[in-house]
Amino acid sequence: MTMPTAPIDPDDADAPGSRRYRSERAESVRLLILRTWIVITVLLAFNYLLWRWFASINWANWWIGVPLVLAETYSVIDLSLFSLTVWKARQRPDPTLAPATSTVDVFITTYNEPIDLVLRTAAAAQQIRHPHDTWILDDGDRPELRRQAARLGVNYLTRGKEWEGKPRHAKAGNLNNALMQTTGEFILALDADMVPKPEILDRTLGYFTDHAVGLVQTPQYFVNVPTGDPLGSQAPLFYGPIQEGKDGWGASFFCGSNAVLRREALMELGILGYVNATESSVLAGLKEARAITRRALRRRNPPAVQKVLTATMEAITHGLGAIGAGEPIADVTYALRSRIAELSRSIVDGHLAQVSADLAELGLAEAELSEGTVELADRLAAADLSPLNALEAVQTALAATDVGRSAEAQALLPMATISVTEDMATSMRLHANGWKSVYHNEVLADGLAPEGLKTSLAQRLRWAQGTVQVLLKDNPLFLKGLTGAQRLMYFSTMWSYFSGFATVIYLVAPTLFLVAGVLPVSSYAAPFFLRFLPFMIANQLLFVIAARGLPTWRGQQYTLALFPIWIKACTSAAANVWFGRPLNFAVTPKTGTHEDRVSLRDLGWQLAFAIILIVAIVMGTMKLISGSVEPIGTLVNLGWVAFDLINLSVLVGAVRYRGYQHEEAQQ
Repeated sequence: MTMPTAPIDPDDADAPGSRRYRSERAESVRLLILRTWIVITVLLAFNYLLWRWFASINWANWWIGVPLVLAETYSVIDLSLFSLTVWKARQRPDPTLAPATSTVDVFITTYNEPIDLVLRTAAAAQQIRHPHDTWILDDGDRPELRRQAARLGVNYLTRGKEWEGKPRHAKAGNLNNALMQTTGEFILALDADMVPKPEILDRTLGYFTDHAVGLVQTPQYFVNVPTGDPLGSQAPLFYGPIQEGKDGWGASFFCGSNAVLRREALMELGILGYVNATESSVLAGLKEARAITRRALRRRNPPAVQKVLTATMEAITHGLGAIGAGEPIADVTYALRSRIAELSRSIVDGHLAQVSADLAELGLAEAELSEGTVELADRLAAADLSPLNALEAVQTALAATDVGRSAEAQALLPMATISVTEDMATSMRLHANGWKSVYHNEVLADGLAPEGLKTSLAQRLRWAQGTVQVLLKDNPLFLKGLTGAQRLMYFSTMWSYFSGFATVIYLVAPTLFLVAGVLPVSSYAAPFFLRFLPFMIANQLLFVIAARGLPTWRGQQYTLALFPIWIKACTSAAANVWFGRPLNFAVTPKTGTHEDRVSLRDLGWQLAFAIILIVAIVMGTMKLISGSVEPIGTLVNLGWVAFDLINLSVLVGAVRYRGYQHEEAQQ
């Protein structure tokens, strides 16, 4: 006899037949299929790569054969990092309700965006349901925007005089300035063109009931992108499976806007950054001062100066040892400065004593001088006129003990300032300090993308430059505090921007074969196809499975087509970090004007390669028809060149694009 059962409540999350149960089960099945395909694809990739390295390089043409296999190695590593990322790509369940008592400051950053655009975002921010204060952070210091903000009832902030003549650090400096003048427990960061929805805080603050959570990031979605996305503005793969995968590994990162950050986490970051920067600068300065003092001691100096230099060397060495032993830097530097001041006073006293003796020999009244001797000695000891301070070594030592961060407008810089893009560097340091991040995959703000290719290219260049800057200044593979998975998740994003160098090889290699008959592989016989074709098919299917139906082809096209941008980003960022060459930073205009037009110079490399590829196709086809070349290899390279041309062709539509028309329907 069957016992009667209660009907299944579809809203009961724990019931086997509930909507949530079915959804989680479907997600588990999808994830199993994805992981199985990842294993297959990676195995096929390494099978092909090992064969390429050990059995197929044409050493007669090593000058192109080796670069090609290196480019393929780069791509396989890139594929492996992508596979590792999406291995844990799962959406989080909805968070708990936001605590009603949580205080929030909504920061709207702006520099030169149109005032009506900024005010539209500010007006929407005022409609956010959770209690909060809205702030316009105007780095352009525009009186009209200040007046309009007051009329709207929105707080307005700009930088004070303390920033004059000091590094401004672009958007990071704007945010840091505001952090020092506000008090909210949480910060909602919005770009000037990101119009928030009323529920944005209701849907994100609940994650912060976990007191270890320091950051909640949501997607960036653009409402002015037409069907087909001609500029490749949307990033569905990144703001979908990739960020979800990074979140699964505990490494979803700050993307500059549409994110909520815990003030405590940021201020801790600022304090630790101040301590670390101070220690590094003091240690570096004292080591340099010691080296200079050592060189000064080798010169012929008056006995008094030699004695003081020796004492200065001893004081600096003792200070370095004390810092190394863990003594507080402030205490050590205070003692060092006091010691150097004492040495300076001693040599000044000696000079004044000699002056007094000389005056006495001349019959002048010693009493008249002695009344001001003490005061005069103090002033000379602390002034640039001091004989001791005239010594370069001691000047350097004194400068090295400055712990007040006087070169900066603020002692505390919570938002990272090591890059033109502050977001990734900030979240990476939050993770290194033990804070957690969350990726909430729900569109909670509507943004505006650039409406011209020129500004779109400038935006991508800035993102790439900033990312490479972070890699060169604060390589995640060696950053203390990160887990192994977090290191790889950050590195995978940075690694992707080196694709431009590999792309050049992928463009050159088939062209050389079709035009000049230069073969970079030993042959295009069966061993090649049996390894290459299964790998390429599996690779493309992996993107389809990982994307869950999201469009990814446009992103793949731009990855290849923008190879000069990626190369320029790497070289200019390296020149900035290693040689101090400035980067040209500009706010991306998104005003909807149609004045943004590219020139041939902007796309010169792509145009040149497109012409070369077309010539290669014509020559290869003619050789194939004439029967003067090996057919299989020629067909392979013709297909390769055609694939490259298809990817480059995305720029044709981008150049012809004349801005978003509001009647265009979105898919």
